[in-house]
Parts: sequence; C-alpha cells; structure tokens
Amino acid sequence: MDFKEEIRQFAKRVDRLLPQIKTEEATKTSLIMPFLKILGYDVFDPFEVQPEFIADIGIKKGEKVDYAILREDKPVILIECKHYADGLDPHNSQLFRYFHTTEAKFSLLTNGLEYRFYTDLVTPNKMDEKPFFEFKITDIKDNEIAELRKFHKTVFDLDSISSAASDLKFFNELQILVTGEMQTPSEEFVRYFARQVYPSVVTAKVLEQFTPLVKRVFTQIVNDQISERLKSALKKETENEQENNTTSAEPESLVVTTQDEIDGYLIVKSILRKEIEVGRVFMRDNQSYCGILLDDNNRKPICRFYFNSNRLRIGLFDKEKKETKYDLNELDDIYHYSEHILEMINVYS
Repeated sequence: MDFKEEIRQFAKRVDRLLPQIKTEEATKTSLIMPFLKILGYDVFDPFEVQPEFIADIGIKKGEKVDYAILREDKPVILIECKHYADGLDPHNSQLFRYFHTTEAKFSLLTNGLEYRFYTDLVTPNKMDEKPFFEFKITDIKDNEIAELRKFHKTVFDLDSISSAASDLKFFNELQILVTGEMQTPSEEFVRYFARQVYPSVVTAKVLEQFTPLVKRVFTQIVNDQISERLKSALKKETENEQENNTTSAEPESLVVTTQDEIDGYLIVKSILRKEIEVGRVFMRDNQSYCGILLDDNNRKPICRFYFNSNRLRIGLFDKEKKETKYDLNELDDIYHYSEHILEMINVYS
C-alpha cells in the first residue's frame, strides 16, 4: 500500500472513530499517533518521537509540548495536540511561546482533524501567525498528500522543505484570494477586467453591470474545464473497454506491494534527490522482486528489492548490468549503498 492510499484509508477511519473519542488523550492515541506512524515515525521510540517534550522559557522551567520529532537527539518538529472538537488558535498555543526556545524549524498544531504546519518565514526563530501548510484529514486533496509526503521520515529534508515553505504559503493564500474573487468579485477586481473591454469610463453603473458578468465568466471557465475532463475520462474509459473486449481476460494480479517496498523506494528517492529530479525514479513491483527504475525504463534498473517476511535483500547492478544481491538487517541499511546507487545514475547519463 502506497503513502497516498494509507492516508486515504486513515481518513475513512477517522469519521468512524470520532464518537468514541471523549478526551484530548484519546485524540492523541486514536488519531495523532496513528497519523505520525503513517509518516514513518516510531511513536513508541522516545529517541524518535518524544512525548511531553520539555521546552523551558526563561526562568519558567518544565514547560512541555505534547510531542517532538527528533533527529540526532534534536527536535525538528514540535507538535501540540487538542481535542478534535476544539478549535485551533495559534495565538493561545503553547507552540507560539515555545518555538523560539528550541532548535525546531517546524511546528504542528492539530486536533486530529485539522493539521496546521508553521515555520518562521516572517521573523527568524519566531513562529509565524499563519501556517504555511494546512489541511483537514477527512477532506485531504491529492496535492495536499503530495506536500505531506515531504514530511515522511524516509524523505524528510529540512532544507528542501524550508525553501519550499514560502512558495507553498503564498500559493495557498493566493488560492484563497482568487477563489474568493471568483465567488464574490470585489470592486477593484471587476474594475480591472472592465477597463480591458469597456470602451469608455468605468462608472459605478458600469461596475454594477460587470460584477455579475465577471462572476459568470469564471463560473463558465471552470464548468468548461470540468466538462472537458469528463469527456476525456469517458473517452479513455470507452477505449479501454474496447481494448478489453478484443483481448483475452488477464488473470487477477498476484503482485502485492508491501510497506517495506514502499519505504525502500522512498529511501532510494531520498538518496537520488540531490543528483536528479525524483520524479524520474519509478517503482515496478513483480511477483519475484520489486524493481526501482530510472525514467520508468526496464533497461535502466537502479536496484531491486527482494523482501519477504524472513529476509530483506537488495539487488545492485554494475556497469554491465550484472546484478549482485546483498542482505539488509533493516531498511535503513539501504543508505550504506548510497554511493553504488548514485553510480548507476551516472551510467545512464
């Protein structure tokens, strides 16, 4: 099961769990800890996820944040939790007060339904009042899952997320602004478009005429795009049906992609991200092995996974594409072969 499917399945469970969650502690146990586990963190390892993390403020000692995700014994993400029925107010949040007292670069405020990620884009070492990334788990979108994946343990990169946080923050704010203008156009917004097409002075009466027109135009554009996508999807579905009717039925797939294979794939992508665009790295699972390929090309194998319940092995290739298999004690051992994996990219360049 890939990361996207895990998040989708978890989101479906959340609605069923809510009636049984009576306290903040139950929110942590039933919603937030499983969420952190999906992100690849061992919630039962205090060296990785430390509960009741102490963040002293001046002479006030023993102040605690609900969780801190640690790397090399240092906090990288502070997490404050609330009951799922409580609102999220960063002004009253402990995170707002504790952020500057630790080395953490990110903080997460959540009630198990809403997730708000913060950093210090405005003033260094001071948590921003507005999150740079937020979503509701029961209504999470594909693009939000893609952003959330960046916080997965196997691909988490402090510098890359920090550099992308600013763009993501402004993108979200622009999206809200544009959506609002499309639904309820402001006078300034209407005036801008009216000036482009109206042959004379744009008066109050002209603005009154153009306001519903501008709204209708945007509505029509969105409807046309939806219609085109539906037509394209229906056409593709029809073509697939015709193709299936002219070929013999394929046996049901016996391939099952495991979480270990997904985690291994993410590790390989994290190794290669400094050399190539990770979008060029693909995974193809087979019954006997799971292949990691460059550009989704079978003639460009990067490595292969031979994972089962009793044994973990990785297959690596030389310049002549001769494969040698190595045993792994744990998935993180893949990093030991980083140099070999990087060399394969040079072979194909």
